[in-house]
Amino acid sequence: MSRAVLSLGSNLGDRFAHLRAAVEGFADVLVAASPVYETAPWGGVEQDDFLNAVIVVDDSGADAWDWLRRGQGLETASGRVREVRWGPRTLDVDIVTVEGPDGPVHSDHRDLLLPHPGTPERATVLRPWLDVDADAVLPGHGPVKALLAALGPDAEAGMRRRDDLVLAP
Repeated sequence: MSRAVLSLGSNLGDRFAHLRAAVEGFADVLVAASPVYETAPWGGVEQDDFLNAVIVVDDSGADAWDWLRRGQGLETASGRVREVRWGPRTLDVDIVTVEGPDGPVHSDHRDLLLPHPGTPERATVLRPWLDVDADAVLPGHGPVKALLAALGPDAEAGMRRRDDLVLAP
């Protein structure tokens, strides 16, 4: 068994279509898709707002590297170009965490850091993750609910839930 939490983001082109394409690309292994949030850009680069969501996927034959390759394939298919770190993108698929048959997968490989190191500071990942799993735990960091609370009362100030944009039935 390999269950993964993936964070999706887009702020170029048809943002919602890019997120939908990612969900469709994981449709055969999709367990849950969060609501979509419109969020202010993060990382200090001037750019348009993002649409963000979290999906949970499960495939007994996949490992962490399979999730990475699959996500990168969807990014490439969306026309993603990596020019500026934390810059605008058609689609971003981040592997947040992977649960393998022996528990949480940890990786310090530069191409696959697990759990994703930026997660504890990103309400744009934590809030939608809680929407699909109220009891979520980020390995090595604790309950996602506590991580979001620790960010303070303004952590979600730049976020707006878009109930008009539904990723999965």
